[in-house]
Amino acid sequence: MKVYIEKLTFKAIIGILPFERVKKQKIIIDISFKYTFSKKSDEFIDYSVVSALIKKTMKKKKFKLIEDAILTLEKKIYKEFNLTNLQIKISKPDILKDCLVSVSN
Repeated sequence: MKVYIEKLTFKAIIGILPFERVKKQKIIIDISFKYTFSKKSDEFIDYSVVSALIKKTMKKKKFKLIEDAILTLEKKIYKEFNLTNLQIKISKPDILKDCLVSVSN
């Protein structure tokens, strides 16, 4: 199965500019991953738990670089869940007036 969590939106401290270190800004996270699902097993990945882990990590760590955030999230998600092909995209929609800035793995 392939799971998509799209447009997970919340505010957090992220960035290297002085104003980004004091004021929370809107970030949007899109992730996808694959995992083995079987009706014979009660095992599944609860996407609400994945979403909560992402939000908690982002808010707690106050990353300077989006790249560091992606690497940390990858490590935590792979450690916590039995999944593959994890793709993460983090966007900062309000940092520049004329575009949407995003980084993905």
